Amino acid sequence: MKLRPSLDWLLIFVPLAIVLRFWPGGISPTALFVCSALGIIPVAGWIGRATEALAARVGQGLGALLNATFGNAAELIIAGIALSKGLTNVVKASLTGSIIGNVLLVLGLSILCGGTKYKKQCFNRTAATSSVISLSLAAIGLIIPTVFHRAADRTPGGWSPLVEQKLSLGIAVVMFLTYFCMLAFSLRTHKDLFRGAEEREGTERQWSRRKAVIILLIATAFIALLSEFLVGTIESVRDSVGLTEVFVGVIVVAIVGNAAEHSTAILMAMKNKMDLSFGIAIFVAPVLIFLSYAFGRPMDLEFTLPEVVAVVVAVYILFQISSDGETNWIEGIQLLSLYLILGILFFYLPEPAHAAH
Repeated sequence: MKLRPSLDWLLIFVPLAIVLRFWPGGISPTALFVCSALGIIPVAGWIGRATEALAARVGQGLGALLNATFGNAAELIIAGIALSKGLTNVVKASLTGSIIGNVLLVLGLSILCGGTKYKKQCFNRTAATSSVISLSLAAIGLIIPTVFHRAADRTPGGWSPLVEQKLSLGIAVVMFLTYFCMLAFSLRTHKDLFRGAEEREGTERQWSRRKAVIILLIATAFIALLSEFLVGTIESVRDSVGLTEVFVGVIVVAIVGNAAEHSTAILMAMKNKMDLSFGIAIFVAPVLIFLSYAFGRPMDLEFTLPEVVAVVVAVYILFQISSDGETNWIEGIQLLSLYLILGILFFYLPEPAHAAH
């Protein structure tokens, strides 16, 4: 029997994280942080599998809604727990990280891995353009409050956190409604364009509805537990290892929260099924804004200048690469290079002077 690489190998870190957390006297918070992060990755994969199995049984419309909510369960749960603990900067940074991670890291790895097997890979230009524009819309939604802050600072009335929160909430509502219009576009009016992107391996479809629901509930509970551990150690890891909140959010939380779906995208690319799908950023940002109000810690969408620049350059290079409807391995290297450059920037970037509102 041949051993195949699998995310499930990382499941060993789930009991390890639980032992580290409840061991009398407590062990290194950094070890707990690492084990929790690694444990979340395979559990998120199980959420993905259960969601796909369930989506296959409840019909396309409801299935897409399930995929949208539970497909981002890990990211939303980590961010939600961080919000409840007042780590707003980490949450906001994870939004930026989600965009640049999807565009540069995941797509870069997908193109590179696929490109090592196939000289040229093609994708549906219309569907890709629709996805890229929706991602651009999410990026613009995240940039506008920062522009507002800079502009309002120069006016006699000045700038106030309350007005910025209202502005961000308004933008979040628009993005949320746009997301549902995109669902209607991809599932009803123009579903033929997205058929190729919807193909997934059929193994999980044999699961019964009951089995899928049970696995979904158990996996979600474990994600919540591990996220609690992860978020609880951010502060001490930041002090001991010297990582800033922005770096933890942009790089660590974004990679951990999306790792399972990232691995699926890469495996699909290696089977010559390139899928440029970036609708998720337009869903996660508004949900987190609404959550922040539920927790009584209203969050705005104002970002630091480096984050804004990172999003803009990521979306710009994506436009360049997706315009011809085909990719090759060197484009994957170029995307990964930009991700590494931005990663180095965020690693050395000092903590912003102002605290989160």
